[in-house]
Amino acid sequence: MFSAQELDLVRRAKQGDREAFGEIVHYHQQAIFNVAYRLLGNIHDAEDATQEAFIRAYRRFETFDPDHSLVPWLKQIVVNICWNHLEQGKSVSPLDDELAPASDPNPGPEALTVHHDRQERIRDELLRLPPRYRLVIELRHFQDLSYEEIAEHLKRPLSDVKSDLFRARRLLAERLKDLR
Repeated sequence: MFSAQELDLVRRAKQGDREAFGEIVHYHQQAIFNVAYRLLGNIHDAEDATQEAFIRAYRRFETFDPDHSLVPWLKQIVVNICWNHLEQGKSVSPLDDELAPASDPNPGPEALTVHHDRQERIRDELLRLPPRYRLVIELRHFQDLSYEEIAEHLKRPLSDVKSDLFRARRLLAERLKDLR
């Protein structure tokens, strides 16, 4: 689960070693930021949520069980922060123009433009989903959690999770049918 170095960092951080916790942040900040970015849709809010997640993690690090994986624990914290942010009805800006690499190693300008437009459209439609749908999409498709894990994480009945995922996928498919 942990490398020897990471286990040492966790042990030292649990004892209050700020430098060790700083290294944990350094190793995992990108993964935590990516979760926040997909849920909130803009860099500024994602950076704020990431920072808040690590502050909360530091304050509660003594409760972390080293028999479990660290990254899911950190991701759960940031998801909760993002969920609270979305429930408060704060506006979400469109996702910034950051390109994922195209699958073709040497794509031409036309292929890059098509890829960029497609990705932008998908991101825009994800952001238009109601927050509860966006959250289950994030947990299922980006965090690879099982339905049961999502239900447990959100403290919601399994049937609600399945229903939300079904509705979210159907809504996305309807909105993106012209991309097929």
